[in-house]
Amino acid sequence: GVKEDSFNVLDLAEYTKNRPWWRKVFAPSSGSSAEKYNVATQLLIGGVTGWCTGFIFQKVGKLAATAVGGGFFLLQIANHTGYIKVDWKLVERDVNKAKQQLKFHSSSNKMSPEVKSKVDEVIIFLKKNVILTGGFAGGFLLGMAS
Repeated sequence: GVKEDSFNVLDLAEYTKNRPWWRKVFAPSSGSSAEKYNVATQLLIGGVTGWCTGFIFQKVGKLAATAVGGGFFLLQIANHTGYIKVDWKLVERDVNKAKQQLKFHSSSNKMSPEVKSKVDEVIIFLKKNVILTGGFAGGFLLGMAS
């Protein structure tokens, strides 16, 4: 005999209809937050996430500034004491080359289609979720200030 294997098929469309939380999380066009939450909830979610992001951004920014400044300070001390020698002509040549590349890229002023589509997606999201975005911006500024 031929042995027939039977498989259970999971219909995701039916599965998501029976479970609304699944549909909210994984549906491709689940809509804006304005359709799901009231204004106070949107402001609260945006404000809290914005404050957390701003606070972390501030701490990481201070750490990065300290590391970069300390690195430059140590390089200057090492250069002054003779541990390292800097080829300033090579540095100047590389800086001029970088300036030329920046001028070339800024003169074209055209975005690639991939970047343009992502920018359009962000703009659409911001327009649909203006209250959430406003709460995030306010929370971010408060987080940066604290």
